[in-house]
Amino acid sequence: MTRILADVPLGRRPLLGLAAGLGLVGLCPGRARAAWKPTRPINLIVPWAAGGSTDQVIRVTAAELERPLGQTVVIINQPGASGAIGTRGCLSAARDGYTWASGAAQDLGAYETLGSVQTRITDWHLYLSVANVSVLSVGASAPYKTVSDLMEAMKKRPGKISVATGGVTSSGHAAMDMIAKAADVTYRHVTYDGGNPAVIATVSGEAEVTTQLAVEQADMIRAKRLRPLAVVGDKPLELGGYGVIPPLSDTLKGFMAPVNYFGVFVPKGVPEEVITAMDDAWKSTILSSEALKKYAVAKGALFDPLYGAAAQKAVFPAVQANAWMLFSTGQAKVSPDTVGLPKP
Repeated sequence: MTRILADVPLGRRPLLGLAAGLGLVGLCPGRARAAWKPTRPINLIVPWAAGGSTDQVIRVTAAELERPLGQTVVIINQPGASGAIGTRGCLSAARDGYTWASGAAQDLGAYETLGSVQTRITDWHLYLSVANVSVLSVGASAPYKTVSDLMEAMKKRPGKISVATGGVTSSGHAAMDMIAKAADVTYRHVTYDGGNPAVIATVSGEAEVTTQLAVEQADMIRAKRLRPLAVVGDKPLELGGYGVIPPLSDTLKGFMAPVNYFGVFVPKGVPEEVITAMDDAWKSTILSSEALKKYAVAKGALFDPLYGAAAQKAVFPAVQANAWMLFSTGQAKVSPDTVGLPKP
C-alpha cells in the first residue's frame, strides 16, 4: 500500500532505506549473494506538487514496485525551485538506497547547467516508465481557436500573453521555449510549483495558455475546460474520451521535439544490491505492468519502460536540447558543453 507524506521535513520522517534484492545474483563467476529485500519503507521524493505529471505516474509506479520489493514505498511531495529542492533532498540523504528521486529526465539533466543542483544525468540510475508529450492549450473562453490565431496574437502583443508552466526546466517551459523560438514570438512566463497548478491556472483564466503535458491536461480537455490547439511535436496524439490532437508541425513546418521520459531516479553510490533489486523489479513487473499501460492510454502518454544503458541513451536527446535551450535564452548559468552536454 502506497502512503503519502506531503510537505513534511525530511528530518521528521522515519529513517528510510532500501536494502532490496531479488533472487540470487552472481557477484563474480562461481559466487552468489543471498536474496534480500528492503527491511523498512522506501522514500520516493516527487519534487513537484501533488497532481502533476510526475506525481501521477509515480503513484502508479510506486504501487507496482511494492509487490516485487515486498515493502511500502512512501511518496513525498517536496516541490520548489523547479524540482531542485526535492532532488537535492535525495542527494543529501544517506546513499543506502532508501531514498529515491523522480521526475522528468530532461529536468534532472538541466540542474547543473542552471546552477541549482550539482548533478548530472549520468550521476543517476534511471528507471523509466512512460514518455510524455506536451500540448499547447488555451482556456475554454480564450479567443484563440488555432495555433495560427495564438501565434499571430503573440506577435501583435510581444511578451504580453501569459503562459502557465511548472517553472523553469519544467516540461511546459521547455515546450513553450521551443515554440517561441520556432515561431519567433515572445511570451509572459507565469510559473507554478508543478504542472497541475499551472493547468488549473489556465482553466481559471489566471493565465491564457499552458504547454504542460497531456497527462496533466487530459481531464480538463475531456471536460472542455481547456481547448487543445496542438501536440508540441510532429505526431498527432489520440486522447481517450476526446479524439485526435494535431501536431504543431502541421502549422510550424518542420517542428520537432524530443521525447520526454519520466521515471524513478536512484543516485549512484548506493549498494550494488539496490540496483540489482531495481533492475529485477523493472524486468519482472514494470515492463509488463497493466496498471502503467492503462495509465498511459487514459492520459495520452507512451508506455516505454527502460533502465540501464538503454535509459541513458533514450533520455539524452531531450536532456541535451533542454539544457542548450535554457543556455541560449540566458536562463542557464553554465554552458552545457562544460558539463558533458555537447551542442546538438
